[in-house]
Amino acid sequence: MLGIRKSPIDKLRTAVGGDKVDTSITQRKLYSYDATPIPVERAIPSAVVFPENHGDVVKIVEICYEENIPIFPRGAGSGLTGGAVPTVERGIVVSFERMTAFEIDTDNATVKAQPGVITAQLQEAVEKVGLFYPPDPSSYKYSTIGGNIAENAGGPRCLKYGVTREYVLGLRAVIGKGKIIETGNPVLKDVAGYDITKLFVGSEGTLGLITEATLKLIPKPPATATALAVFEDLETVGRAVTRIMTSGIFPSALEFMDRDAIRAVEDFKPAGLPKGAEALLLIEVDGTQSAVREQIEEVGRILEEIGVKYEVADDPSRAQKLWSARKNLGPALGNLRSGKINEDIVFPRTYLSEALPRLREIAGKYHLLMVVFGHIGDGNLHVNLLYDKSSREEEERAERAVDEVFELALGYHGSITGEHGVGLTKRKFLKWQTGDEGYEILKGIKRLFDPKNLFNPGKVIDV
Repeated sequence: MLGIRKSPIDKLRTAVGGDKVDTSITQRKLYSYDATPIPVERAIPSAVVFPENHGDVVKIVEICYEENIPIFPRGAGSGLTGGAVPTVERGIVVSFERMTAFEIDTDNATVKAQPGVITAQLQEAVEKVGLFYPPDPSSYKYSTIGGNIAENAGGPRCLKYGVTREYVLGLRAVIGKGKIIETGNPVLKDVAGYDITKLFVGSEGTLGLITEATLKLIPKPPATATALAVFEDLETVGRAVTRIMTSGIFPSALEFMDRDAIRAVEDFKPAGLPKGAEALLLIEVDGTQSAVREQIEEVGRILEEIGVKYEVADDPSRAQKLWSARKNLGPALGNLRSGKINEDIVFPRTYLSEALPRLREIAGKYHLLMVVFGHIGDGNLHVNLLYDKSSREEEERAERAVDEVFELALGYHGSITGEHGVGLTKRKFLKWQTGDEGYEILKGIKRLFDPKNLFNPGKVIDV
């Protein structure tokens, strides 16, 4: 007598434990969303699976590859381009929220972390032993290390210290058929062969599932200082950024807010920003006490030379209030319109004085409210097109404007994304940046690691 064949979900329950596989409609619906602010194609997964260790992940991939089940990896669901959204109903979401262990090696200044570790918790722990993990995306209080690696997350401090990629020394990952690869080593210099570690960083879960990362740490700077610069026109902003960045000073953060961003955040949670200004810069320097004092004084001299008013935060509470205003921009924009398209384009710094006014022209052409802020020191601007969700005509205008925003960035030899990734929402634009030959290379890499196209299918590239 033939035995009854187990369903794929039953196989998963047997392999990893029934308490790690949830098929309730409530959980399946909850895990079909991430933080993407615009509607994207999505499907209700057949299950949500919660691995607790590397062995669980191996078993999950083995079964999914055997049964041809798409796998949608998920950190905290804080991504903004649909990277964690399931697109196939037969698929499963693999949530790493239970894999939260990490171990600090103070002698080697490294930390080994599982993918579900919350970024802020890791930062707090390493700072207690005098070390520093710089990448600081706006979602750092709840985003995970695995998600940050998948998206190659950035943040304000990445101007000076670099994005997540610069801190990933090695990875353990599970690829097609449940095969295990271990890349890199806990050393600062390693040029043996192709850099598979860096290839995984920013791959958005399309090559395999990361189960552990070895991260580089650096000494924590002992002091910081913050200055607020206020501008009456956009062109001068670009000039100021160029002057500061070519002065010999390397700010730890150099953030931009345009007039509508200033007004939005002041209406949301007042921080004492000048609502009548055309734009502002938040400038942070760090280092020793004496170096910080000299650097912030030099920044002041540069601003005075080009006629820009500024203030230096006179105490830590004032500095914290200024940076909180910058962090509050995301929720503040929700009060302006019901719909938002948030893009994170990048320009070479030398073109910022030209590009900023041209962004305003695009907004005017389509009769839309555009709010611009971001990491202007490295040319990474967050362009927010706001519209009324109840008006399909207005939403279509916003979508056409986005095309022109990307064309503008690429026309200045920039990029369609600096930290949010490609995911679903920018997939059609990737070929604009890579060209046909570059796009074919990306497809070849995807097929090598994932011949069945089961890891996060439909994201980044079409295969």
